Amino acid sequence: MKNNNIKHIFFDLDRTLWDFEINSKETLSDIFVKFELRELGVPCVEDFINKYQVHNEELWKLYRKDNIKKEELRSRRFNLTLKDYDIYNEKLAFDIGEQYVRESPIKTKLFPFTIEVLEYLYPSYNLHIITNGFQEVQYVKLSNSNILKYFKNVVTSEEVGNKKPSPNIFNYALKVARANINNSIMIGDDLEADILGARSLGMDQIYFNPKKYSYNQQVTYDISCLSELMGIF
Repeated sequence: MKNNNIKHIFFDLDRTLWDFEINSKETLSDIFVKFELRELGVPCVEDFINKYQVHNEELWKLYRKDNIKKEELRSRRFNLTLKDYDIYNEKLAFDIGEQYVRESPIKTKLFPFTIEVLEYLYPSYNLHIITNGFQEVQYVKLSNSNILKYFKNVVTSEEVGNKKPSPNIFNYALKVARANINNSIMIGDDLEADILGARSLGMDQIYFNPKKYSYNQQVTYDISCLSELMGIF
């Protein structure tokens, strides 16, 4: 069913357009080789990635709640991962963290149909980004994956001083876009940050749910592939 009221479409970036999981795994695989982690006692890259992902997710939860700073997140996630292998080397953890932040954003894997959907939407809608990702790397991701040109505005949580699902970041993005909740919609993969955050303002939402998770929340639309957007707009 076509939605004819929408003029402004706000996208999340990581795990919605930019394939964070694949790009992250490629970067971590490169790090495993570059820093000779097998020689230090890490049995295989798959185990390293799995342990890192656990720590990273827990620290991101703290970061979203403003319980830690981004600098601490960057090194601590690798410090904790290395300690799982009895490697106590804070300089190594810091160096790996810096390498990850340098290399990951230049990866360019996007979700299927990202370019096709943006090409379809761009002539008729005002497209924007709202992201909790680090400001200095989000522009690199958008530029290197050749999708920055589609977006009129890129709003980051660092720029605003509030992270999704705070209403402040959504209100800021609406103001910058000269949009309102009645002619806007939010698309994202995070049920709490993107969907409930937008819904709390009364803004329509599209939950990008490629793994088809079950949930108890009410959403305006649920899609498992970005190509479905061409049926909504």
